[in-house]
Amino acid sequence: MERELPDDACQRILKRLTGLDDSEFAWVRLADPSESELVELAEELGLHPLAVEDALHGRQRPKRERFGDILAVALKTLRYVEEESAVETGDIMIFVGPRSVLTVTHGTIDPCTEAARRLDTDPGMLSHGPKAVLHAVLDVVVDAYNDAARRVRATLNRLEDEVFSTTRVDHTENIYSLKREVREFRDAVQPLVPVVQGILSGDPGEKDRHSKIAPYIRDVADHLHRADIEVRTLDELLDSVLGAQQARVGTWQNDDMRRISAWAAIFAIPTMVAGVYGMNFEHMPELGWTYGYPLAVVLMALAAGALYRAFRRNGWL
Repeated sequence: MERELPDDACQRILKRLTGLDDSEFAWVRLADPSESELVELAEELGLHPLAVEDALHGRQRPKRERFGDILAVALKTLRYVEEESAVETGDIMIFVGPRSVLTVTHGTIDPCTEAARRLDTDPGMLSHGPKAVLHAVLDVVVDAYNDAARRVRATLNRLEDEVFSTTRVDHTENIYSLKREVREFRDAVQPLVPVVQGILSGDPGEKDRHSKIAPYIRDVADHLHRADIEVRTLDELLDSVLGAQQARVGTWQNDDMRRISAWAAIFAIPTMVAGVYGMNFEHMPELGWTYGYPLAVVLMALAAGALYRAFRRNGWL
C-alpha cells in the first residue's frame, strides 16, 4: 500500500539536502513510496535508474551494488510469529552516498525506527558518517535474525517433544510447514553473508576511508555468521525430525498390521472348526456323540487362548 508524502514534503527534503554543511549528512526514510516521490528524490541523490527500479518494487535478493559514489544494499527483513509458526518477511533498500542515506522499506517491518533509536543513544557513531546508518540498520536486521532463530528453535524443540511423545499424532504437516518457513528464513540470511563481507572489505580506494566503521561491521558479520549457522542447523534438525516422524508412522502401521494379523490368526481356528462341522454332511465323525459339541468348543477356546498368549508374549497384542 503506497503512502503519499505531503505535497511539499519532497521539496522540503530536497531543500534540506542542498543546505547541508560539510560536517553534516542526511538520512531520508521512505516506507512503500510512490514512484513519483522516489524518482524526484533519486534525481537529487544521483541514484541510477536500475537502483530506483529495485527500490520501487522491492522483493530483491540480498545484494550489494556500487553506482558511482552510491553504495546500494538490499536486505530482507523478517520476524517470527510464534502463534502462527510463520516467518513474516519484508524488504529494505539502503543507498549510502557521500553525504546522504536513503532507506526504502516494503512491508510491515521497519528496522529504521530501532536503528534511529540506537543512533540517538550513541551519538558518537554519527561521526563515522553515512555508513553509521548502514551499520545501525544492518545491526537491527541481523539482531532480528538471531531473535527469530531463537524462537524457531523453541518451536522446533516443542515439536520434537511431541513427535517422540507416547501419543499417536502425525505431525508431518506441521514439520513441513515449519521447514518451509525455515527455508524462507535461510533465503534471507545466507545471501546476506557475502554482502556484509563485501561491505567490510570495501571497494578499491575506500577501505582506508571507512576503517573506523570496520570493527562495527565485523561485529555484525559475526552475528550474521551465528544466525547463518543456526538456520542451517535448524534445517538439518527438521530433516531429522521429519525422518523420525515418518519412521514412527511406519512403526504405528506395522503395529496395526501385527495386531490385525494376530487377531485374524486367533479367529481362524474357531472359524475353520466351525466351517468344517457346519457343512451339514449326513455322515460325519462325532456328529452323534454326546460330548462332541462341548469338546469342539473347548478345543477352539484352548487353541485361541494359546495363540493369544503367544502373541502377547511376542508383543503383537
